[in-house]
Amino acid sequence: MKLNVKAFALAGGITWGFHWFGLTWWYIFTKGITHEKVAFVSDTYVGFTVSPLGSLVALAWGFLDGFILGLMFSWLYNKIAPRLRS
Repeated sequence: MKLNVKAFALAGGITWGFHWFGLTWWYIFTKGITHEKVAFVSDTYVGFTVSPLGSLVALAWGFLDGFILGLMFSWLYNKIAPRLRS
């Protein structure tokens, strides 16, 4: 079975972007944030803060990150899977 690379990448981007968006709002509502968590995410996603604007930054970076990861995974799967079947 061959994966649709564009669809898989888009699904990965949407999923990962909304994951970070939701996690940021979870931090805002529960105030359950520690300095280590913010430092890690801020180092990874430039411009991220625990704020409504920061959630949009996390959404954009998360989408880009998930899109690229989904693109690489599905492309690699399509290259390797036919060889494993034979």
